[in-house]
Amino acid sequence: MPKRILQGIVVSDKQDKTIVVRVERRVMHPIYKKFITRSKKYAAHDEDNKFHVGDAVQIEECRPISKRKTWTVMGEAMGVAPGLARRRARAAEVDGEAAATAEGAAEVAAVEAGAAL
Repeated sequence: MPKRILQGIVVSDKQDKTIVVRVERRVMHPIYKKFITRSKKYAAHDEDNKFHVGDAVQIEECRPISKRKTWTVMGEAMGVAPGLARRRARAAEVDGEAAATAEGAAEVAAVEAGAAL
């Protein structure tokens, strides 16, 4: 039987040699016939602690490594997750805005401190 391969986004890398990957899938609602996004989190083995929160990865089914960990990381998912580029771009914009507001606040504080002297 072939091993299953899933792709998702790393949501936690706090454990040693383990990452938690959120895999999303779209299913149709049985009554309303609208598509709903369902997600599930899998614990995956990351031998080199190479992947961090926000990375898109592919995981492969394997023998049980621990009670919850039955997946290993194959590698980085290269442009396979639809919508991932939009999410990353949006996250980068938010990070950029936060950095810009922090820099602006520092400049304002410096100007006010100079005016107070």
